[in-house]
Amino acid sequence: QVQLVESGGGLVQAGGSLRLSCAASGRTFSSYVMGWFRQAPGKEREFVARISWIGGTTGYADSVKGRFTISRDNAKNTLYLQMNSLKPEDTAVYYCANSPRRSVNSYYTPSTYTNWGQGTQVTVSS
Repeated sequence: QVQLVESGGGLVQAGGSLRLSCAASGRTFSSYVMGWFRQAPGKEREFVARISWIGGTTGYADSVKGRFTISRDNAKNTLYLQMNSLKPEDTAVYYCANSPRRSVNSYYTPSTYTNWGQGTQVTVSS
């Protein structure tokens, strides 16, 4: 069974930075693409960033491009999200997700991912 555990969330002032981590474990863990999504109260879960596990190809939502950086450490089975220049509108619960196999569906869509973490709260004050 695959487990994803996020950490690193918290309260930060606008303009500040946070680094989220997502540790993957389980004997059957494998990854093709991992991603970060977020969900604010009353809103749908939205794509933030994704990275291919082998080649490291990345993709970002327009709202975070230039401010957030996704990366991974394959040896540690850990995914990261470095968030800089945070804005109040970045406030949300952030989830990491894993797609173990190549998919014909878009990696910007939550339903493409098989494994999910429990989420970590990020709150940005103005």
